[in-house]
Amino acid sequence: MKISYKEHYYSDTEALSGTEVAAALGEDPARVFKTLVTCGKSGGYYVFLVPVAEELDLKKAASAVGEKAVSMLKSKELLPLTGYVHGGCSPIGMKKFFRTTIHSSAQNFSSIMFSGGKIGFQIEMSADDLKKVIPFEFSDIIV
Repeated sequence: MKISYKEHYYSDTEALSGTEVAAALGEDPARVFKTLVTCGKSGGYYVFLVPVAEELDLKKAASAVGEKAVSMLKSKELLPLTGYVHGGCSPIGMKKFFRTTIHSSAQNFSSIMFSGGKIGFQIEMSADDLKKVIPFEFSDIIV
């Protein structure tokens, strides 16, 4: 798609949590986003990106996608649904596209980082360029 992006690797570290990943890469945790997959009360699936040090507010998330409620997808359901493992889930390249919402704070940065689809690999790009790859909306979805 001829979109500008940077690759970042941290597989040579012991980083597991999102904040540990941000620290291993020497990045501001507010600019590094984790990908969370949820299931709505209607049975639909939704993807949310939130800064790694923050927590998804399930009520705000449900409201953002017009659901009565959403719940976190169980780890064992992630791979069959998305093609990704826990800790390496990317909003790009899932088996099927799911409606995606990114926390509005992403608009404060010229670029954000998110999983590149495997543990130890992050992608950095602008939200404008990400919008060329997948449709998404911004919303206040953290606690």
